[in-house]
Amino acid sequence: MGEQNSFIAQSLYERGWVVVDHYVPEPLRVALSQEKRQLLSHGEFRHAGIGKGDSFAIRPEIRSDKVFWMDESDLSQTQAAYWKLMDELRHTINQRCFLGLRSFECHFAIYPPGSFYLRHLDQFQAVKYRVVTVILYLNDDWKEDDGGALRIYLPATDGEESYTDILPESGRLVVFLSGEIPHEVLPTVRERASITGWFRDVAY
Repeated sequence: MGEQNSFIAQSLYERGWVVVDHYVPEPLRVALSQEKRQLLSHGEFRHAGIGKGDSFAIRPEIRSDKVFWMDESDLSQTQAAYWKLMDELRHTINQRCFLGLRSFECHFAIYPPGSFYLRHLDQFQAVKYRVVTVILYLNDDWKEDDGGALRIYLPATDGEESYTDILPESGRLVVFLSGEIPHEVLPTVRERASITGWFRDVAY
């Protein structure tokens, strides 16, 4: 894990984003996926919205996923194991990139068939404290025809913009700078699951 974390931190420093496959141990990925299914079956997921505080709104024409936020003060054993891995990654990124990351927040995210999330940045006026986005995918046997790719937009050397599509394959970790990488979730054909989180420069 140490070598992977160093690779992630160096890639963030050099280009602002990185993809690593098979990041978490497979038993932990399976346990997280099972917990996601249990939470979903018990009706614990809620429609995701956009904005923060008074500006928060459910806007299905912009995003149509459902989420369950993890509570750092009340983590399950499985969630705590993942949280520990993220804390180790946060420390490694700080050592290489000097971003002053002080805390972590995350949620399970479910995209039902036909859902999507239009192009956006994870860091905006109401959430300037989000510095690095970290996404772990939990989907078994994902194929290109299943849709649901994460499309990230990147500036090209000629001043134009290019994009890269990343399939949400099982165990794949995507890490990028929250305020610099516009991205979207393309419409998905089958249910798409992930843990989406952010390293923050605030302690709460």
